[in-house]
Order: sequence, then structure tokens, then C-alpha cells
Amino acid sequence: MSSLPYRRAVLLIIFSVSLTVIMGFGLPALLNYFAMLCGFPEASVPECIVAVYLSFVAYVAMPPIPRGSVKAEGKAVFITGCDTGFGFALAKHLHKLGFTVFAGCFLKEKGGEGAMELEALHCDRMKVVQLDVCSEELVAQAVEFVRGNLEDPEKGLWAVVNNAGVSTFGEVEFTSMESYKQVSEVNLWGTIRMTKALLPLIRRAKGRVVNLASMYGRMGNSMRSPYCVSKYGVEAFSDCLRYEMKPWQVKVVVVEPGNFIAATGILNRDIVAATADKLWSEAPPGVREDYGKAQFEQRVAVVRSYCSSGLKDMAPVLHAITDAVQSRHPFTRYNPMEVHWWIRMQVMTHLPAAISDWLYF
Repeated sequence: MSSLPYRRAVLLIIFSVSLTVIMGFGLPALLNYFAMLCGFPEASVPECIVAVYLSFVAYVAMPPIPRGSVKAEGKAVFITGCDTGFGFALAKHLHKLGFTVFAGCFLKEKGGEGAMELEALHCDRMKVVQLDVCSEELVAQAVEFVRGNLEDPEKGLWAVVNNAGVSTFGEVEFTSMESYKQVSEVNLWGTIRMTKALLPLIRRAKGRVVNLASMYGRMGNSMRSPYCVSKYGVEAFSDCLRYEMKPWQVKVVVVEPGNFIAATGILNRDIVAATADKLWSEAPPGVREDYGKAQFEQRVAVVRSYCSSGLKDMAPVLHAITDAVQSRHPFTRYNPMEVHWWIRMQVMTHLPAAISDWLYF
């Protein structure tokens, strides 16, 4: 699987060829005509075309400007959701870089494979912690464990990575209020709960808060409202916290992964089948009658097709989080995703809704 920079380079080539063809068939003349109607000089249109093109090249094709990095030695990072997926891979990756890692695992006390593998490293810099981000008691216990195991508590905790998350699907009329609450309890309130608990230690270190949101935290989609609601909330919380933490020199960063279902297994065919059965059986009779079983199954089939889609390599997300943790000047947002999703997100967040709705819905 090609890395994100190479995919963006391919996009740049396609864009360049398309732009050349369009410009070669008289676009400048057409734009000049409209410019003259508006009272602008002819030269301004080609200059605008060049400026837009160069901006596109700079954003998509150029590598990030070096921004320095902090030393991992002596710095500790707390990561939630380390049983599987991004959290598990990130815990091993940051540990390898030299950070002390507090890996929060939901299944530690139940002998979860992820927790056992991390513990099997037998290293003082890898500390596996029992954690349920929905539990005030367990979060408080985890924070006390961190305080008691920092090399120098006075220096605080360098970073927290709020990675723990769950997903589901379903149209609004089929989705129960309980489902909305369960997803937000982990994705949103769990992020807020964990951040608030560790923030005094983060402030002391002038460190980082890194929140895993999603491309669906910036744009909605049908069948995904519970997930979108929770991730939109993470985006809003992160923005507000960033404003508040600026005087404390604490960086608040949002990572917005695209489609990594195939890499993380957050949705699989068994989960989709079980969720679909629950949605249909619990829906009000009138809703089932109005939608019909055939239409419902068609929508479920679309979700099922997602299970094997997306990027299978977690490297873009791990690179983004690592940069957010280690860079002296991290970006406010990172967008590790496939090019077509990146384009869609730009269209849906920057163009009028009438246009984006027409294009995608």
C-alpha cells in the first residue's frame, strides 16, 4: 500500500495534466472575458491561476518543513485504547523511540492479548494500566498510578493520546438513544474525562494533548450519525481546550484519520450483521414498514462493503501521532487519509453545502 505522500503526488500529476489540458483549450481567454466584464485587468486572471496552482503544489506535494523534535528520553506518554488497533501499535512505536509509555488497556485484567503482549516486553518504560475511560473510578486510579510511576512527578506528563474509541452505524430512525449515548460515552466523554484528569500533569510539563477524531469529525455521512456526533464533539472540545491552553504553552492537537477499517477491524462483517439484526428488531413497526426490509438490507450492504475497504497500513496515522507528540511545533490538525477522502473533506468543509450535497449525496 502506497504511503500518503505518494498518493498525493499521484493526485498532483493528475491535477497538473488536467489543468494543462483545460488551460490549453482557452480557459484564460474565457476568464479574461469575465474579468473585463467585472472591470479587472486581463493580467490578473492568469496570475490567479498560477497562484492557485502553486498553492496546491506547495500544500500537496512539498514535504513538511522541518520543525525540530523533542528528546524522548525522560518523557512519558499516556495512551488510551491500547488493546488493539492504533493504540496498541502506537504504544510499541513510542516505546521503541524511547518514551516511557503508560498503555491504558480495557482488557488488562481479563488477560487481553494486547495487554499481555505489551507486558511481555518486560521493560520499565512500558507500563500497562487497567483502564475504562467511561469509569470515573478507574480513570482516577490510572492517574494515581501515573503519578506514582513518573521518574520525576514535578516534571509532569509529556503527553496524553486519547485514542480509545468505538464505532457503530444505523440511520437515525433505526438508532436508539442508548446507542448514541454509548458511542459518545467512549469517544467524546471518555476523551474529556481522561484529558481533565491528566491536564494538571500535562500543564506542568508544558506538554501535549493529542485527540483522535476522524474525518467524520469534520463532515457528516448517512448511516454514521452516532459516530459523527461523537467525533464532532471531540473537534469542538479540542478547539476550546487549545485556546485555553495557549497561555500554558500546552499544545492541543487533533488527528483525523480517514478510512482505516481494514487496518483496525473496528467494524467487521460479524459486527455489521449483529448490529443490523438489532437495528431492525428494535425499530418501531411504523419505521420498518415505511423503510421496508429491502431498502434496509441495501443500506446494510453498503456498510458491509466498508469492512474490507480503506488503508491496511497504519503507518500514516502512527506517523501523524508521533509527529504530534514529538515535534517542537506540531500542526493543529493532521489528516492521514486516502486522497479521495481528503478531497471530499475539503469540498464539504469549504464549499457551500448545496454544492457538496450535490456532489456526494
